[in-house]
Amino acid sequence: MTGLSERSDRKKKRVHVTVREMELDDLAVVFHLGEQLFKADVVPNLYRTWDEYEVVSFFMSDPEFCLVAEAGEDIVGFALGTTISKARSAWKYGHLVWLGVRPDLHGYGIGEKLFAQFKELMLDEGVRIIFVDSEADNLGALYFFRKMGFGSPKEHIYLSLNLAAQKRRPRAETSTSSEPES
Repeated sequence: MTGLSERSDRKKKRVHVTVREMELDDLAVVFHLGEQLFKADVVPNLYRTWDEYEVVSFFMSDPEFCLVAEAGEDIVGFALGTTISKARSAWKYGHLVWLGVRPDLHGYGIGEKLFAQFKELMLDEGVRIIFVDSEADNLGALYFFRKMGFGSPKEHIYLSLNLAAQKRRPRAETSTSSEPES
């Protein structure tokens, strides 16, 4: 009896979601969802920053690897990625750069559906390895990606230098000054 109730609980955790290729009209919604998910104060060490150029850049360069998850009329998640080919290598790599699901819908299988579709696209492209990266303390993401079959985590360190204390006026401001130099 316990197994049956556990199965019905899991079924309750599914939401009818359709995964499709992102369209032009989706850009703003995806950007705003990403703003909620990838805040600099929450993930301050990401080597990539979330901004409108990220969404537009992926959409312009690799639209076939930009996916959205819809529940009804609402976009509730997205995946943005690319492929990488290296010179003198027969291997082609996939990179899932951004994967996001609306926070109130975590645990409903939406990320799994997005990843499954992304993985199928990578297989169709002849990709041999897919890479993802995450903050080391993002246990939810690490659990999710391990569940999706990722392994062999490698430690990678990113360093930053905060220049706020050394701030100067930008060159554009200093070069347009009307005051003569002495």
